[in-house]
Amino acid sequence: MVVTAYALVQIRSLFAVAMMSGIYSLLAASLYLVMDAVDVAFTEAAVGAGISTVLMLGTLALTTRMEKVTHKPGLTPLLIVVATGALLIYATFDMPPYGDPAAPIHNGVSARFIERSGEEVGPPNIVTSVLASYRGYDTLGEVTVIFTAAVGVMALIGRGRSRRRKKSDDPEAPNT
Repeated sequence: MVVTAYALVQIRSLFAVAMMSGIYSLLAASLYLVMDAVDVAFTEAAVGAGISTVLMLGTLALTTRMEKVTHKPGLTPLLIVVATGALLIYATFDMPPYGDPAAPIHNGVSARFIERSGEEVGPPNIVTSVLASYRGYDTLGEVTVIFTAAVGVMALIGRGRSRRRKKSDDPEAPNT
């Protein structure tokens, strides 16, 4: 994933960047799968590698294929990223070790979901019970983020089309 991220920063072809970001998302989905986070892996594969890649390719059809480099960024963006990364790493220091059987996740909540989700929520499928009821607000937030991103992309694509229409309708515009 680090090699893919580095390649994303170095490549100037936007088509290659779209493909590399899809590869990065597939690698992330594979990592989530190895860590037994199947629902997150499925979402990453569908949204990150699937829909996002298709939307980026659709956007490329309306724009240029090469990045236009106008100036080199200073040191400030790198410092912001390093500081944010340091804060995120610092925030993980109080987490239990990976696979720790004494971690809070293993303190009876999952047993309750398995034993009583059908009678408490209704659906016989435990995953549906957890996502639709126990984690309902979390799922609603995820759906809201995806919907907002889709609306934003559609608005950007629509704005590009309306600009082209205005240029073609303008009688004083030079014929190209």
